[in-house]
Amino acid sequence: MNISAILRKILRRSVLLSAIALSLNITLRGSSAPFDSLFADSTLRVDYILAGTPASPSIATSGTGTFSGWSGPRAGLDRYPLAGNIHVTVTDSLSGDTIYTSGLSSLYCEWLELRDSVARAYQCPVIMPRPRRSAIISLKVNNSHHQTIAEHTMPYSPQDILVRELAHSPYKCVPVHTGSFTGTKIPVAILPEGFRECEMDSFHIYAQRTVDAILCHEPFTTYAERFDFFTVDVPSTDSDVSQPAKNLWRDTAFGSHFSTFLSDRYLTTSSLFKVHDALAGTPYQHIVILANTPVYGGGGIFNSYTLTNTGNPYFLPVVVHEFGHSFGGLADEYFYDNDVFTDTYPLDIEPWEPNITTRVDFNGKWENLIKEGTPVPTPANPESVPLYPVGLYEGGGYSSHGIFRPADQCRMRTNDIDSFCPACQQALSRLILYLTGE
Repeated sequence: MNISAILRKILRRSVLLSAIALSLNITLRGSSAPFDSLFADSTLRVDYILAGTPASPSIATSGTGTFSGWSGPRAGLDRYPLAGNIHVTVTDSLSGDTIYTSGLSSLYCEWLELRDSVARAYQCPVIMPRPRRSAIISLKVNNSHHQTIAEHTMPYSPQDILVRELAHSPYKCVPVHTGSFTGTKIPVAILPEGFRECEMDSFHIYAQRTVDAILCHEPFTTYAERFDFFTVDVPSTDSDVSQPAKNLWRDTAFGSHFSTFLSDRYLTTSSLFKVHDALAGTPYQHIVILANTPVYGGGGIFNSYTLTNTGNPYFLPVVVHEFGHSFGGLADEYFYDNDVFTDTYPLDIEPWEPNITTRVDFNGKWENLIKEGTPVPTPANPESVPLYPVGLYEGGGYSSHGIFRPADQCRMRTNDIDSFCPACQQALSRLILYLTGE
């Protein structure tokens, strides 16, 4: 029997089990069963390739692996609070219950919005707790109108011999901040990019400054004891990172570079499988990558990674801003007067990000923080800084009209403001409490 026939047989069996469950009046729903009854204390990693053109997007898997230990939340796994542009769902094959769901984003989703006609491919590794029983794992990619444009479904079996044991990372791990919280904590791995072996001491200094900067911003200050930050010392052959605009290409651990989508300051990496290989066996959920470069720039992608420069004077505000993206799913609150990116957020759709709104479906965002009688749009008042009166200020998500932000100023709008606005703080607090089991 060839491989295609085997896969069809496994999928038919999974579908049959789901049908049996439905015949017993077991409906598709979230499971309230204890974590240990549904999942092993292990991490399952599925490596996806997102590819094609905007006219014909596709998803494929390039491998699956596992390692011991699961460092994410253990309750409410069927109801992740933020959607992202990509949705992951794990369904128990027998009961039909949704036992795990998560949201994330990818450079692939941004590239789709560019309407590029050239077929491209992006790596998208996804980690999740390893199911004890057979399950169906689904990945959906949505466009800016929240429409599913590509979907991949695969059967998972604990007995699958092709799920490889991932080799534990050989690199040294160094704690930077260890929280004292006795429940589930949030582990954040900090990786070096463009730091040679002889430059690791410098990397550790930047890592400590990064953690100090994040934890001095509310609500991270209040919830500091719910976080663990640690470094994983992956050396590069060359110092600095690649700058395509100057024809400077460096041999670094994760191949990061500026000029992503031809934006001079957009610093990203496409080598996400290498990033996750470097972390295999460590208790990580979120990733910060520090680049050894004085050039201004960075990037933050929700539930994927933060990547920023270190040698620039704006290093600390940038790393906090980008962590707002990658950890909290916060949107950019700045805008351009010429509205060059007005296609990013359609005005007839409510963005999934918690800190901008088109007012199509504002409920559940920051309406509880707005005082009665606040005008819409709320007029900017520079004299109010740093009090940040909460309202509906027009301009955000790169557009000057039709998209509203919570405050006149915020860390998600400018590097010169030293805190997140109250709405961003509320959104981050809600996420931290979910991830730590409350």
